[in-house]
Amino acid sequence: MPRAARTPRRHDADAGGDASILQAKAALRDEVWSAMRAAKVARFPGAEHRIPNFVGAEAAAERLRATAEWNRATTLKANPDSPQLPVRQRALEDGKTVFMAAPRLAVDRPFFRLDPARLTVTPRAAASITGAGANGEPVDIDDLDPVDLAVVGCVAVAEDGARLGKGGGFSDLEYAIAWEAGLIGEATVVATTVHEVQVVDRGVIPVTAHDVALDVIVTPERVIRCDRVRTDAEPGVRWDELTEDKIATIPLLRRLRP
Repeated sequence: MPRAARTPRRHDADAGGDASILQAKAALRDEVWSAMRAAKVARFPGAEHRIPNFVGAEAAAERLRATAEWNRATTLKANPDSPQLPVRQRALEDGKTVFMAAPRLAVDRPFFRLDPARLTVTPRAAASITGAGANGEPVDIDDLDPVDLAVVGCVAVAEDGARLGKGGGFSDLEYAIAWEAGLIGEATVVATTVHEVQVVDRGVIPVTAHDVALDVIVTPERVIRCDRVRTDAEPGVRWDELTEDKIATIPLLRRLRP
């Protein structure tokens, strides 16, 4: 008898916060994933339950590379997802130091420092998850340098700067922890690369106080400079919105917990 296909665990399974907002975010993720599948713009292994890799990711990375924000940056913090691999590669090619988060922040030193001056492999090889693990230096939050450009992965984005991740909240956590450590500030630019199908109307993405807002959205066709969605809350870890399951799976949170 053939084995049934395994249904991937949803990344928002251990998310905390307002249930109605979580439900609205989940519905929007499903809508965007379905739209990408219908438009045939999602690359293997598909869009659902992930930051979706997309047709044109390399072109979007090149377009980001041509921006003034990119050229001013010497240090990047980048997500580990496949669609931003071309961004990480180009950063290393351009001599920028890249701090790449380990998947799900699930290890004691949850970032890899990729210093292009010390690499013994090509930037393309070092920029993958496997390559960063093999060639990067594992570091803790205290070992990061101040970040000029934070690159985040998104499922959906809007021109008002709102973004929607895959539900795990890891980009928001990385940003909040780095902010509290003084490594990210008001001058840090937050950018992403996505397909045009992932760009939704203003006001569609639910926004909460802990959500990171975008400054720059880049698609294969254009650069969008956003008016950030502002909240009254100071960036930082919102412990009251973290579930015990989430804290238990992230060693860094267990150490930082007040």
